[in-house]
Amino acid sequence: LLEILGITSNPASWECKASMSDPSAPVVGILGTGDFSRSLARRLVASGYIVLVGSRTPKRFVSLFPEEAEVTHNDAASQADIVFIAVCPEHHSTLSDLKQALAGKTLVDVSNGLRISQYGPSNAELLADRFPESWVVKGFNTISAWSLQMGPRDGSKQVGDNSKAKISVMELCRRMGFIPVDMGLLSSSLEIENLPLYLFPSWRVPVLGTLALFIFFYLYNFIQDILQPYVTAGKNFFYKMPIETVNVTLPSVALVLLSLVYLPGLCAAFLQLWLGTKYKRFPDWLDQWLTMRKQLGLCSFLCSVLHAIYSLCLPMRKSARYELLNLAFKQVNDGVEISWDDEKVWRMELYLSVGIMALGLLSLLAITSLPSVANTVNWREFSFVQSTLGYCALAMATIHTLLFGWNRAFIPAQYRFFLPPTFLLVLILPFLVLLGRLALLVPCVAQRLRQIRRGWEKSHHIRFTLLQDGSQNSLENVSHV
Repeated sequence: LLEILGITSNPASWECKASMSDPSAPVVGILGTGDFSRSLARRLVASGYIVLVGSRTPKRFVSLFPEEAEVTHNDAASQADIVFIAVCPEHHSTLSDLKQALAGKTLVDVSNGLRISQYGPSNAELLADRFPESWVVKGFNTISAWSLQMGPRDGSKQVGDNSKAKISVMELCRRMGFIPVDMGLLSSSLEIENLPLYLFPSWRVPVLGTLALFIFFYLYNFIQDILQPYVTAGKNFFYKMPIETVNVTLPSVALVLLSLVYLPGLCAAFLQLWLGTKYKRFPDWLDQWLTMRKQLGLCSFLCSVLHAIYSLCLPMRKSARYELLNLAFKQVNDGVEISWDDEKVWRMELYLSVGIMALGLLSLLAITSLPSVANTVNWREFSFVQSTLGYCALAMATIHTLLFGWNRAFIPAQYRFFLPPTFLLVLILPFLVLLGRLALLVPCVAQRLRQIRRGWEKSHHIRFTLLQDGSQNSLENVSHV
């Protein structure tokens, strides 16, 4: 029945039909026929707007746009009050013939640059110079064509010199289901144009730090496990480089990164205790470190997952099979019937069990760090997972490393080239973090920290005291602490 009446079950289509039948519906123009223009036209039609698309060859592109959108030559510029300029900046000169038709209208520049520019002018400023009688608003350039079609409520950052034009574009943005963000005047448009060009700016330091740690521990393991036996005894263990050495390196990097996630929080807590207030800014390096904790944690999770996958692949190697056969032949030649070792069995069972639990907790931390999941929990739940369970994951990973090392720290042969085993280096930072956390759990310290974070400050007040001779009053500066 719905199909007979020309109505579909898609609510967006109902809005489209209504907008086309309602002559009072707002008219929006789009100049350009690219991918972004097509997605923008679909979203505008679904939001109840009459859409006019301007093209130099309308017949060529009419089939690419929704039926409710009209593809014309000049009507988009003359009949619409708000016109989206969805044309590459280098082709803005082709719009010069429309200068008179666009006079007094609001032009929305959605373009982006090809590379990050530190100096102006921006594309929007150049467009404003080309159309001095129009009001240019920079916006929608931080929203992708996919977002326009799928409809997530991303923020659309906008700037403009005319408040009325900017308000009209922001109202259009809200009606489309997005959240507008006013970023100021058109002179700020260069900053907005650069935003889509940044490649993971918040990930640069964590990723570089992860790579640096990986290279350091890989070279350290290479020197100890491959180079030292080759130099001293002529043994060729270079076949271990692709898998075994990488597999020993990954958990080292993961544990250090996980420690770096919680170390800045401890530094901030001890700094607040030292200053006796929460109303003083942290140093810039600590502020930046605190903002990188999520990225560091996800890098740690990645290394942990790769370590688990590499560990599962260890028995599949030809070298592992040859070593197993050689061990079996050696036992036969030595007349050993039972090679069971309770200590090694228990150690390996505990090692694997604790490692699996640590990876499970890390997986939970990674999942709850996703915005779609974090938005569904309250602050107490989020803090419990990220802080309490996070420290549990760090403790489990530390125990996992201790079980791996076992008694090797007391075996002189493990100190190759007079260097300590890798696991000893790795354990330094986790132990410091866990000890710092235990120090903050001491009742008197925890109570003072709670008071500071609730607004208490270490202040000074004046009180009168008597001198020893009792003849005069004096002032004494006394701290509440």
